[in-house]
Amino acid sequence: MDDQAKGTRKDKAGKADEVKVDLIAVVVAVNESDPCLLTIGQADTLPSGPFALEHRSPQSGLRGWVEQQTGQPLGYIEQLYTFADRDRIGVERQQRVISISYLALTSKEQATGSSKCGWQSWYDYFPWEDHRSGTPPVVLDVVRPRLIGWADGASDAATRRERRQRAAIAFGFDDRYWNEELVLQRYELLYEAGLVQEAGSGRETSLPLVPSKSMVADHRRIVATGIARLRSKIKYRPVVFELMRPTFTLLQLQRTVEALAGRLIHKPNFRRLIEQQELVEETGETTAETGGRPAKLYRFRHAVLDERAIAGTKLPLSRG
Repeated sequence: MDDQAKGTRKDKAGKADEVKVDLIAVVVAVNESDPCLLTIGQADTLPSGPFALEHRSPQSGLRGWVEQQTGQPLGYIEQLYTFADRDRIGVERQQRVISISYLALTSKEQATGSSKCGWQSWYDYFPWEDHRSGTPPVVLDVVRPRLIGWADGASDAATRRERRQRAAIAFGFDDRYWNEELVLQRYELLYEAGLVQEAGSGRETSLPLVPSKSMVADHRRIVATGIARLRSKIKYRPVVFELMRPTFTLLQLQRTVEALAGRLIHKPNFRRLIEQQELVEETGETTAETGGRPAKLYRFRHAVLDERAIAGTKLPLSRG
């Protein structure tokens, strides 16, 4: 068998450069009002494993690794992105690592409590993303001055202007609109500025890091990609119901969407949109779990998947 069939090639010096394919899962559940990530080890690693010859497909391989490492069976799953940058892991070695990432959704009732894994709020890793109570203090008190310091540290005026503009667009500075979908752009800007731990010793600034939990290698970048995908997708596909129990109140549904988006929603507008799109139907039952008057219980209309397969569900995030 030649080198190419083995997944290797030789550089000009004759050294073998191996290629390894990893499968990585961003598994999301919503616990009360917190969107959570499934992690292993010291809460800084996503479930993952190599794509092997015995795997029928990358998806089946991923499902096997996640269940083996966490005991968590996966339901809804979709491919996110393939990360193949030569320097993406940040260490020098002869092996080239390509990671195929996936987004998986589960309800909190199906979430396992295995001692081998844990569920962590994704806002612990991205505290600047939760705007449900207004702009987080970390954005104005920490991120803004440190990004300005990084921008002003550039050697030429053009670069200083360009950095300030990127920061303003990404984080909504200078009265700009906060776009909840720019999760990856915000993280990569902080990485470039050397304000997150993953930037390592090669960071170009001596400014203190922005307080947040880090992850191994580029797993936090992969999570940012997953959050951005989910925030975008809940506006036009009914994927949020993958995170709900079989029956729920409209308030529980609203709180779940708000948790994912990191934004509050105008209640009457949200309910009107849900009704207009005919996404749910009443079960005829009520619940007193909300603490006030008994609330009606609803379930997702699965027929929507067939009715809206082409047009989408048009579930926009209303502004409150």
